[in-house]
Amino acid sequence: MTERRPSFLFDLDGTLVDSVYQHVLAWRDALAAENIKLSVWRIHRRIGMSGGLFAQMLTTETGLKLDPQQLERVRHLHAKFYNERSASIDPLPGARELLAHLTHVGIPWAIATSGRMETAGPLIDRLGVDRAKVPVVTRDQVKNAKPDPDLFVTAAARLGTAIEDAWVVGDSVWDLLAARRARALGIGLLSGGYGRSELEGAGAYRVYDDPADLLAHIAEVTPRR
Repeated sequence: MTERRPSFLFDLDGTLVDSVYQHVLAWRDALAAENIKLSVWRIHRRIGMSGGLFAQMLTTETGLKLDPQQLERVRHLHAKFYNERSASIDPLPGARELLAHLTHVGIPWAIATSGRMETAGPLIDRLGVDRAKVPVVTRDQVKNAKPDPDLFVTAAARLGTAIEDAWVVGDSVWDLLAARRARALGIGLLSGGYGRSELEGAGAYRVYDDPADLLAHIAEVTPRR
């Protein structure tokens, strides 16, 4: 049964862990391995979107049309190159403390990421998240990724809370567009490299620097208890 109470639904990369640029470089190397050259800044602008949109972007930016087998090779290469860099990835400032605070005050929360479990799992464990207790929704588990709302809708359902009562916290325009489509309030973080005006333009209700800044202003977005 869906319960009408607030919840937090977090993106992972650039929102809870400082991993955006490792993803960017892994995509660059994966594409280069298939003799596809794409500027790093163009890749960064697409981090967090669905694989289908990423493929469309490649066609638009390079004029090349990748077949399904080549796209699958690129995806596996990205995971390989990313995992080789993942040891250098740390939680963002305040991420652990923010999650601990929400748990302490009894506000349910979940993680919903466009990454697949093969790349997201180790970072979620590094955050100290107990996957037996906290819902974690990855790209493997839904039909469509961001900017479609499936990840966040599924995360709210697993919490047993209404998506309309959720705050979606993300660092990219793709997170906030997905939040808007899900009819949830979006909170933007600058820790993924997007600007304040971009996040607000995509629907952010509030914008903060990083998880530590959100925690410092948590009273602005949570009900008095």
